[in-house]
Amino acid sequence: MIPRLLPQAPSDDPARLPPAGLFERLVEAGFTGDIGATPGTRTVFSTDNSIYQFEPAGVVFPRDIEDLKIVARVLSEPAFAHLPVTPRGGGTGTNGQSLTSGLGVDCSRHMDRIIEIDPVRRVARVQSGVVKDQLNKALKAHGLFFAPELSTSNRATIGGMVSTDACGQGSCLYGKTSNHVLGLRIVLSDGTDWWSRAMDDNTLATIMQRRDRIGDIHRTVASIADGKSERIAEVFPKLNRYMTGYDLAHIRREDGLFDLNAILCGSEGTLAMLAEVEVNLLPIPAHVALINIRYSDFNTALEDARYLTALKVASVETVDEKVLGLAKNDIVWSGISRFFPEDADGATNGINIVEILADEAETLDRKLAEVSHALDTDGIGRHRGYTIARGHADAERIWSMRKRAVGLLGNVDGPVRPVPFVEDTAVPPQNLAAYIREFRALLDDAGVSYGMFGHVDAGVLHVRPALDLTRDDHVPLVRDISDAVVALTRKYGGVLWGEHGKGVRSEYVPDYFGDLYPCLQDIKRAFDPENRLNPGKIASPEGGALLRIDEVPLRGNHDLILGNEIRGAFDNAAYCNGNGACFDFDAQSPMCPSYKATRDRRFSPKGRASLMREWLRLLAERNVDARHEAESLRRKNGLATLPVRLFNSLNPANRNDFSHEVREAMDSCLACKACAGQCPVKVSVPAFRSKFLELYYGRYLRPLRDPLVASIETTLPWMSRLRPAYNLLVGTAIGRRLTRLVGLTALPPLPSTRLYREAERLGIPVASAASIAILSEKDRRRAVVFLPDIFTGYFDPSVVLAALRLARRLGFHPLLAPPLANGKALHVHGYLGPFARLARRGASLLADIARSGIPIVGIDPSMTLAYRSEYKGIPGAEKTPAVLLPQEWLAARLDHLPTSTSPSTGKRYRMMAHCTEQTNAPAAAGQWRSIFAALGLDYVTDNVGCCGMSGTFGHQAQNRGTSETLYAMSWQPALENAGSDDVPMATGYSCRSQVKEMAGRRIPHPFEILAALLE
Repeated sequence: MIPRLLPQAPSDDPARLPPAGLFERLVEAGFTGDIGATPGTRTVFSTDNSIYQFEPAGVVFPRDIEDLKIVARVLSEPAFAHLPVTPRGGGTGTNGQSLTSGLGVDCSRHMDRIIEIDPVRRVARVQSGVVKDQLNKALKAHGLFFAPELSTSNRATIGGMVSTDACGQGSCLYGKTSNHVLGLRIVLSDGTDWWSRAMDDNTLATIMQRRDRIGDIHRTVASIADGKSERIAEVFPKLNRYMTGYDLAHIRREDGLFDLNAILCGSEGTLAMLAEVEVNLLPIPAHVALINIRYSDFNTALEDARYLTALKVASVETVDEKVLGLAKNDIVWSGISRFFPEDADGATNGINIVEILADEAETLDRKLAEVSHALDTDGIGRHRGYTIARGHADAERIWSMRKRAVGLLGNVDGPVRPVPFVEDTAVPPQNLAAYIREFRALLDDAGVSYGMFGHVDAGVLHVRPALDLTRDDHVPLVRDISDAVVALTRKYGGVLWGEHGKGVRSEYVPDYFGDLYPCLQDIKRAFDPENRLNPGKIASPEGGALLRIDEVPLRGNHDLILGNEIRGAFDNAAYCNGNGACFDFDAQSPMCPSYKATRDRRFSPKGRASLMREWLRLLAERNVDARHEAESLRRKNGLATLPVRLFNSLNPANRNDFSHEVREAMDSCLACKACAGQCPVKVSVPAFRSKFLELYYGRYLRPLRDPLVASIETTLPWMSRLRPAYNLLVGTAIGRRLTRLVGLTALPPLPSTRLYREAERLGIPVASAASIAILSEKDRRRAVVFLPDIFTGYFDPSVVLAALRLARRLGFHPLLAPPLANGKALHVHGYLGPFARLARRGASLLADIARSGIPIVGIDPSMTLAYRSEYKGIPGAEKTPAVLLPQEWLAARLDHLPTSTSPSTGKRYRMMAHCTEQTNAPAAAGQWRSIFAALGLDYVTDNVGCCGMSGTFGHQAQNRGTSETLYAMSWQPALENAGSDDVPMATGYSCRSQVKEMAGRRIPHPFEILAALLE
């Protein structure tokens, strides 16, 4: 059996331990935020999007600036003065900027309020935890936006953007974050609260007379700006992406004002904690177009980018063949593939994306004609062809592919994967093509593969060499390649850190700044005399050491003990690179609903992957192979292990088992598989969650609800025979209290209609070898088998009956598949042995039907898609025949739809898609659109996230609060805002069930709509 898994032994280094009484003292001092000190929290916050891993002593989540001041003041007390403190934003840094062995301060959970939007002055004031896209969503109604663009815009906080002086695509037009910061409200390490804004010399002189830390800071910075101006001008490169952090060159603005924010922007939490940010806003361009240019050679794309930039376009982005190939297998590709057609005369090995913006349509047309003419001439006509995407919708889809590029680079098989450590170099754009040729030669000589993309108009290149940092021969390459790239950037007049900040790479700062480095040390000393704010990064006072890239712990160090086989056996949990796509703030996005509802990063795919990876490591330390343990469990009878599970569950010695923290995170997962579809690295939480639960409950007792839920497909036919008693149980207050005692709630009633009895009355045969054999050749060509899942079949049979009627109306010969348990509930709850046996039986039955050549159509998307994912991992079921989604079957048969008359109703049909369907079958919305369009019907896809029910999740009492929160975030407003002519539809049984439970109304399946219209 699985041994007791205790949390990691604490370090003997006092500097890495939370001092005794710290958290109690914070509460005593009035701290109102959350405190995370458990091994699980520390594990999740020990990584970001970099190759490094530091476990913090704890993490605090302040609610407001008062909490930040309390943290600073308490940590200034002698008992806690040795503990470093590091602010953290979205946690997606690529260089370990927010990683610490001290106390992490995360403002993203609670400090996420947009305080003020002034559309007249074009100014917004926000708390530091506000996400960039969150702000822009609020600004859209005013026709304004916060300009700096970056690939992580749906999870990057404004505070994090300021801390790294972030920017990305379009920076030549819009600049960096620092170009848009008007004011910063900061908290110094002693608790001082200060608004930093640009000031004239009279104001500066007054502040410099203060005898406190604020005065010392201004005196120090002003002395450097005025006394070292000539040397600063010599040292700082003339780049769009100038030095990030401690930006001495821009302390004095062009208008002569003194601006301390030039020092604070990009300082990575080494100088102060950010509480609020005031930014300037710009009008949203009225018109946009993207010219998508294909090349047979990446170097040609880079060389042409120079000429394209000279045409004064808004931006030019370049993507190489590796990233483009990965994008073609990503969820976004179906929406943009028409803009990147396959060329008959060879493969596309690079693309340039040229952006054109205009306030007037005529101006856009004129600029498009100018660029198109240039592309069609000999000067820059070396491409394979180009397409033009007009309008914000298509442009946003293409930019979404480009934004996901950094994550897509991690979506490869095996342990050798692209990793960040030299991924954001910047050189003058005119040097970029020559620089990249040498860069590629450097990596080729090192024998590593890589992917490249970049902001070529700004001279910025994103490169991730592919390494396995558990290998002894690959670890030294981090140093070798870094040193070589530093030398190469210097050769071409550039910098190592063009976009993503310094972090652990700070060891190169003294070399770049040269004799100006002591100025950085003076600034650090003025802001943070005790060197406690994110120490070791960017600048350290005399005697303080900067971090070195090969002297800090790597993630690979932690993975050494796992080995490649274990890493590869748990559905990419060990390969999560921390890109944070699962931290998407938007309630209308289906990605990870549990994170949206809780704002707890443990309850995200990244968090769960981190916990799973640590759990596997703890097992490996005890010489336990989780795969072998699972095989052993499956050979044992559950009753035989009951005494051991009972003993383990009651044994006080197991209270601190790390497994409990992992299980808590897994319990909050809705098993919607949005992560499997939307994560660029394809981390599939439901897949490794089921493996964990199988092992966990091989050691501990299961809650009573688990066997009830897992056996629902077996018991539901029997329950239907006792329909009055069952309905009394779920329909009365006493009955509902009884079901809650076993952990279940919101159970639906059973209708009086019996599916198979009604199908028999309608003359619909059940599919079998005998019923198929008697079909005429004509009927067999027109035949279709509908496969109802157990939930739709018993709780919502009208949907299946509508499918049968619709098929007949369209001239098909419908059959009904025999009752078939899908097993998804077994899989979700970790009953993998029984699930495998059921899957093999189901695969065999479906194979018997499929041999006839008759298409099989599922009804519920989640259950249907299980045949393509969960079944494929089961020996004996991996060749399960194709089971089509309803729209896949019907969209391929549009010629059967009536064409003589249009059943136009004046209604608008709104599809509220199941989250699993949205993310794992992205063509679904387009297929439904084509079906409704063929009938002349007005159709739209509602932009909704998860309804909150997600199979059995919302029926579990412990999850009901989260389920209702999710419904209120997305589906409730969508339904309440629907017009009188809007007809909402939902493909998912659980979605329709949730609406019935929450709103007391039933929304139809599209099959019901179509059947009614055509009848």
